[in-house]
Formats: sequence, structure tokens, C-alpha cells
Amino acid sequence: MTDINSLLTPGSLVRHPTEPDWGIGQVQSNVGGRITVNFPNQGKVVIVGRRISLELEDLA
Repeated sequence: MTDINSLLTPGSLVRHPTEPDWGIGQVQSNVGGRITVNFPNQGKVVIVGRRISLELEDLA
């Protein structure tokens, strides 16, 4: 299994797997496994990458 969180960079679009109402968030930073994401319906949230595996959103 690939750790998708380690591949996330600023600007990546993601969804939180257990909070679909938050919408599609944009990664602001990914430092030391702590990922800051700005969600349209929740605001800025810091995700601990070893606890939550974010879902990469492919809008292409």
C-alpha cells in the first residue's frame, strides 16, 4: 500500500475520508507528517498523516 500522504504537496486537492461534508480541500503544507488542508466547509485543519489517509482528488 502506498502512503499517499507522503506524496501530497501544496496545491494538491484532497478529501477527508470520514468527513465528506467538508468538501474538496487544498493542501497548504506537508511537514513532518502534519498536513495542513484548507477545506471550503470547515476551514484550515491540521491532519496527522499517520492517523488519517487523505484521498487524492483527481479533477482532470
